[in-house]
Amino acid sequence: MLNRIKFLEERQFLALFETRGIRGILATDVMTNKNNENCIFCKIINGEIPAVKIWENEKYLVTLDRSPIKPGHSLLMPKKHTDYIFDLSNKDYSELMLTAKKIAKILKAKLNPKRVGVVVEGFGVPHVHVHLVPLNKGNELNLERARDMDTEKLNKIARKIRD
Repeated sequence: MLNRIKFLEERQFLALFETRGIRGILATDVMTNKNNENCIFCKIINGEIPAVKIWENEKYLVTLDRSPIKPGHSLLMPKKHTDYIFDLSNKDYSELMLTAKKIAKILKAKLNPKRVGVVVEGFGVPHVHVHLVPLNKGNELNLERARDMDTEKLNKIARKIRD
């Protein structure tokens, strides 16, 4: 949740935020795709903040959400920092969605849910990311249902997905 925004120039802003117990400062040029040293996801991508990784290639990283809606709730994020999904080029947007489809198929095969839900909202962390959530009922896809999960349980789920 953004607590305060200060516009520095026409294309830049500074924001103080707190999300899932992590506080930070975001200063970014919203018109470029530079990795942002204050972005939580950029820090995860750079290995500065630990995460439970389940898949990675040269352009994307997939981690388990530390506060999942359901076990296996994953976050797909481009390694290149972009704040807003619709600022992606058509090529990058298409590739992101095709990667989401690939990861959803892995989640479905390994965790056996009826469906894998997709959410892109972008308010919690200002870095493009796609929530992929294993689902068995229609009412389960609600970000307010998210609950913290300890690292041991996350690692157990990650092993099941990766194996």
